[in-house]
Amino acid sequence: MPLKAVTLTHVRYHAEDSLGLFFAWASLVPVFISLGGFMTHFIFRRELQTMFFALGLLVAQFFSEFVKKAVKESRPFTCEALEMCDSHGWPSSHSVYMTFFSIYLTLLAARSLQFATSYGKAFTMAISWPFAAIVMYSRIYLGYHTPAQVVAGGILGLMLGSVWFLIVNVVLVHTFPVLEELAICKFFYIKDSTHIPNVLHFEYENCRAARTLVESKMMPKPSMD
Repeated sequence: MPLKAVTLTHVRYHAEDSLGLFFAWASLVPVFISLGGFMTHFIFRRELQTMFFALGLLVAQFFSEFVKKAVKESRPFTCEALEMCDSHGWPSSHSVYMTFFSIYLTLLAARSLQFATSYGKAFTMAISWPFAAIVMYSRIYLGYHTPAQVVAGGILGLMLGSVWFLIVNVVLVHTFPVLEELAICKFFYIKDSTHIPNVLHFEYENCRAARTLVESKMMPKPSMD
């Protein structure tokens, strides 16, 4: 059966396999998170917490590549059809990314973020795990990794994500007020809102108050005649 590729990043799947097409797109979730999620967040939010979150993911990816080159474990025999035999497979970088992302988001929701309801908190803690499972399985289904390589990547991502969360939210979080005062952070409006109990409520009330203030200034003054 001939192989086709998802043109965005050349992820290959069997041309007549609709499930393979689904998993090919699913394996691009890390790309969507990085470009659609973190880039959009930087443009519109510019939170230090999220920037350190993204930095941790980047460090984890470099570390997983370092481990791959050190271990030098081959990919499964399907690598020839996928044209991936020139790269190593242990651990799966996709698995590292997704489990790092999921555990960091879960810990962040559990310990640092404030929610209006317990349902919102539970939803945020759980939302990324099904995607992580799908992405990890897609790497096996499409033939890019063995189950052991995927499991190893998942474990490594959990470890790195947990450690990085503690580094950021126990140690580095105390430097956020200092970072906010840097000229570059002031120029780009980079901020920290972890000290605000409910950011959505805070922004909602302040936006309404600002609108009321602006509208009051625009109202014509009563004539003195």
